[in-house]
Amino acid sequence: MPESWTQGVLADIANITMGQSPSGESFNTQGNGYPFYQGSTDFGTIFPAKRMYTDKPSRYAAVFDTLLSVRAPVGSLNIAYENCCIGRGLASIHGKYDNNIFVRYLLKNNKWYFDNINNNGTTFGSITKDYLFEMPVVIPDGKSIAMFEQKSSLIERQIYENEQQTRKLQNLRDWLLPMLMNGQATIEN
Repeated sequence: MPESWTQGVLADIANITMGQSPSGESFNTQGNGYPFYQGSTDFGTIFPAKRMYTDKPSRYAAVFDTLLSVRAPVGSLNIAYENCCIGRGLASIHGKYDNNIFVRYLLKNNKWYFDNINNNGTTFGSITKDYLFEMPVVIPDGKSIAMFEQKSSLIERQIYENEQQTRKLQNLRDWLLPMLMNGQATIEN
């Protein structure tokens, strides 16, 4: 390990918010309030899929925060596409020093830490706040982290823009297809 790097714990470089489910009466599927994600069942490949909303959020994740599954399967990751509410099956992890991307890849690289929970023989693995906060990590010097953030942010930005385009096209398809099916719209050659 380079001299300028240190051993630490996840809480040294990231703010961690454990999820909490809001009141059941606040849930809706009409899009009122904040998107609500309960756990990894809401996860897509990179970003979660909206299924539920809540107008009384209790714990938040900000856009670009890392969403971590803290219940089986422990350790699955997604990126918050927008500000959202997180339930008991998730934690939101936000880098303390403009290092969100570094922290996300650090979590991916340390998947073994979570795999120990998934493989310990329990039916339903989960991690506690303390287990997550005390996760051992190697912390590079600030210059190395800044360089990593600068180079990887271009790729991350493109991934986000591609997701925006995909969602716009899906909305257009969902609006146009019923109109084509019932004859309200036609396509000319």
